[in-house]
Amino acid sequence: MGAPHWGALYAAILAAWAALWAMAAAASDLAALSGAYGAALWETLCAPAADAAGIARLWAMWALMGAAMMTPTALPAFATYEDLGRATRTRFGALAGGYLAVWAGFAAVAALVQTALWQSGLLDPLGASTSAALTAALLALAGLYQFSALKHACLSKCRAPLTFFMQHWDEGPWRMGLRLGAVCLGCCWALMALAFVGGTMNLGFMAAGMVLMAVEKLSLGRALTRPLGIALLAAAALVAAGAP
Repeated sequence: MGAPHWGALYAAILAAWAALWAMAAAASDLAALSGAYGAALWETLCAPAADAAGIARLWAMWALMGAAMMTPTALPAFATYEDLGRATRTRFGALAGGYLAVWAGFAAVAALVQTALWQSGLLDPLGASTSAALTAALLALAGLYQFSALKHACLSKCRAPLTFFMQHWDEGPWRMGLRLGAVCLGCCWALMALAFVGGTMNLGFMAAGMVLMAVEKLSLGRALTRPLGIALLAAAALVAAGAP
């Protein structure tokens, strides 16, 4: 993994985390200012605008989240592809580009959903749920999805990257990257949606989510998937029970 493309990939991951940290720090500063100048200032500056510029800013934030959180979870698959390159010609950049393109598409959907939830009064300006019903619903959705056939089908492919590449090798690196990204999305979209519970600017949530999703994609993650689903359903029940 000493090749230049690995260095570029690690640098991109670090850059995405640095950008998210800067955005979170700026949001924290604005939240502090609201104490002096009133919550209206915070909401005016942070609220996701429904115009093209506002949605573009949210898309950029979600795209950075996808790059920072999901690229590390795909490193075992990328390493497998690199190993195959010792015997045949590979194009690492095309594979990674296809993978990230899927998460860029997810970012567009997430940005639109965040805008709609904010306009409905269900999120605060930092993207965290203000509704116990929404929080419980997101936790329950993520918990139930842990037991779904689609989740387990996608995880089985993530946990066997060599088999995945051998099955789809003739498609070429870009299409394999798209397919790998789609499989990854199938594994993780419901857990990513929990950003609306923890807050889309909560770096602690992002880091914890990245670790959980990375472990779940490994063979040892078989011991995690169902217990995590039970824990999420229990959390949903607790939130629902405490809702006014």
